[in-house]
Amino acid sequence: MKAIVVANQAAGTAGMKLVDRPEPNAAINDVVVQVHASGFAPTELAWPSTWTDRLDRDRTPSIPGHELAGVVTALGYGTTGLSVGQRVFGLADWYRDGTLAEYVAIEARNLAPLPGDVDFTVGASLPISGLTAWQGLFQHGRLQAGQRVLAHGAAGAVGSMVTQLAREAGAYVIGTGRSADRQTVLDLGAKEFVDLDNDALEDVGEVDLVFDVIGGDIQKRSAALIRAGGTLVTIVGPAEARPSGGLAVDFVVEVDRVQLIEIVQRVRDGRLRTHIGKVSSLDDAVAALNPTERRKGNTIICVHR
Repeated sequence: MKAIVVANQAAGTAGMKLVDRPEPNAAINDVVVQVHASGFAPTELAWPSTWTDRLDRDRTPSIPGHELAGVVTALGYGTTGLSVGQRVFGLADWYRDGTLAEYVAIEARNLAPLPGDVDFTVGASLPISGLTAWQGLFQHGRLQAGQRVLAHGAAGAVGSMVTQLAREAGAYVIGTGRSADRQTVLDLGAKEFVDLDNDALEDVGEVDLVFDVIGGDIQKRSAALIRAGGTLVTIVGPAEARPSGGLAVDFVVEVDRVQLIEIVQRVRDGRLRTHIGKVSSLDDAVAALNPTERRKGNTIICVHR
């Protein structure tokens, strides 16, 4: 099968190569999925799990990519809950070969059914950003209707999901970003927009929840805005700041089938829209994942059409 591999951490995405690899087999509780579309997070190449296994042994050349949508082609021994021919989407284990390939072996529990009216490219764009937003808001942030949420990077892949899900939950959302993102963020449902280059962040007043995707000085200034009992949620590593009288939580997204089903249902009925930028083929994936200019939205690789 065709697959993208990486073997040199220092080379980053420039070290990606399209090669032939053996098709994977389904282990116990696995399925094999014919990948129709794959997502890729550029930060993957900084994750230790891309280069080593759980015992810290080198596992390169490894296949990156963890988000996928496709069709089940084989079941491993003991696998239940899915069937051959079923459309699925989900999130591959960080320490296993990923989804920038024609086929992937993946634990069945990491997948959810993909409804027939949801395109594979949309399905592949949902798992990381959707689950990150969901878990940050509802599990770690304990968001309640009527609360004020400060969503950083609100036009980005994760931030746009945070903005929409928080709005739907009845929160008052203040989104941040660059000046060019203002209308996009307001269209997603934010009540206010803060241009981090030109506006005073402190002018937003007190908030109940900060969803941080930036870190550094912005995180520290945001923590000072959180009222007693509020929460700073961050996905950029251990929190450098803690709100006075509140909580600071950093987390790594985990796959959850029930949450994936909730997210895709919101896409189906128009309550949630994903942010897809460039769509490319597997043959052109190396070039697509090495852009020469800043791109908005997720880059999705269509593997089988």
